[in-house]
Amino acid sequence: MTSPVDVAQSVLEAQRLQTRRYFFGQTGRAGLGMASLATLLSSESGAKGSNSAEPSLPVRAKRVIYLFQSGGPPQLDLFDHKPHLDDVHKQEVPESIFNGQRLTGMTAGQTSFPVARSVFKFERVGEGGAWLNTELMPHLKEVANEVCFINSVHTDAINHDPAITFFQTGFQIAGRPSIGAWLSYGLGNENENLPTFVAMTSNKGGQPLYDRLWGAGFLPSKHQGVLFRAGSSPVLYLNNPAGVTDALRRRTLDQIRDLNQKRFEEVQDPEIQTRIAQYEMAYRMQTSVPELTNVNDEPQSTFDLYGEDAKKPGTYAYNVLMARRLSERGVRFVQLFHRGWDAHGGLPAQMRARCRETDQASAALITDLKQRGLLDETLIVWGGEFGRTVYCQGEMTAKSYGRDHHPRCFTVWMAGGGIKGGMSYGQTDDYSYNVVDNPVSIHDLHATILNQLGINHEQLTYRFQGRYYRLTDVHGHVVRDVLV
Repeated sequence: MTSPVDVAQSVLEAQRLQTRRYFFGQTGRAGLGMASLATLLSSESGAKGSNSAEPSLPVRAKRVIYLFQSGGPPQLDLFDHKPHLDDVHKQEVPESIFNGQRLTGMTAGQTSFPVARSVFKFERVGEGGAWLNTELMPHLKEVANEVCFINSVHTDAINHDPAITFFQTGFQIAGRPSIGAWLSYGLGNENENLPTFVAMTSNKGGQPLYDRLWGAGFLPSKHQGVLFRAGSSPVLYLNNPAGVTDALRRRTLDQIRDLNQKRFEEVQDPEIQTRIAQYEMAYRMQTSVPELTNVNDEPQSTFDLYGEDAKKPGTYAYNVLMARRLSERGVRFVQLFHRGWDAHGGLPAQMRARCRETDQASAALITDLKQRGLLDETLIVWGGEFGRTVYCQGEMTAKSYGRDHHPRCFTVWMAGGGIKGGMSYGQTDDYSYNVVDNPVSIHDLHATILNQLGINHEQLTYRFQGRYYRLTDVHGHVVRDVLV
């Protein structure tokens, strides 16, 4: 626990740094020079490693589209087929499978843990014969040769908030930069008229989502994700207020810039430069965003591919189409959050609804990018924050059941960006409860994503509060078996 003395020393150190920056800023104008100041600041609170637009490894992907399925999709009902469960349906899960592992508070009090087999039809798909629920995901079946199903992902978190935070930031406690912010910091922008990192949400039901999930943490705030909303104003406060002309807006921004620049020269706070840059980005986005979000220029063949929902702002299909439009315009990282996968009860009905909303558009994205010659340079990731249990939560009937949170094993699929298609990777036991071959941690997944973008995950670091941080902390290995 931090002592009052430590707190006082931290405050004094912050004041000392600010005083030094003010002194050198003032004397720099008197002839001392800004080069010394720049050296001082970079040594005190800056970055180390691959924090520029020059990747240190071969680049297989230029950008990422992350289709995050919030709530925890059930691997047993979608990807990780276990025929053995037909023979042990309704029987108690053996204690040897649990092996003393913790349960959530929602099922820890159950006196019975009966096996719940999946009610859905599975088939082997793709050249590698991966299992897939083709009843609910017929469109994904058609592009299975482009997809790598990683069935051995595992996490440390058992509840939604720490689990989704872990996936976004590499840490279960809020406050660190999100993966999109790390990529913005590490690679920079390809399009000066659009943000480097965009987030979108769909489906109002389910677990809450927070701005910090696409936040910059302790990185400079210019790296945080920009949330695109549904409706006539995709970005808040982007449009001019009534009575404000473009010319007046430009003059106002110029004056604000001059005032901010003067203040920056006095105190040398880098966040002031971020503020100037964000004002200018917002001004440019006044033209680029309306053009981006106007899907009327898409041919009918696009909506035949993605589904008619792609014409409706706020739907998953519309957001996936936006992800393609953003990606082809050079946006580095687009992350979609689709809620409603938290099926503690009534799972079959919920899965039918979620897959109706997501299957066609997810598969369409692969097809669309491939047709445009963009799939090889765009990495697509699909998955949630954890999986679901083999045992039933609550009442089980012939047609319905529920599943609790399960962090020990679940499935994430990837496509494009140098990923081997038509294969499954990793293996779980007969109950889809424990990984038995080729485990993949969240840190491993992050390391692999960064690797495909040309970034060594051990070198992308940022100094904060006296130590260097990275997305993968002190962990992570690239999963090379899934790479081309």
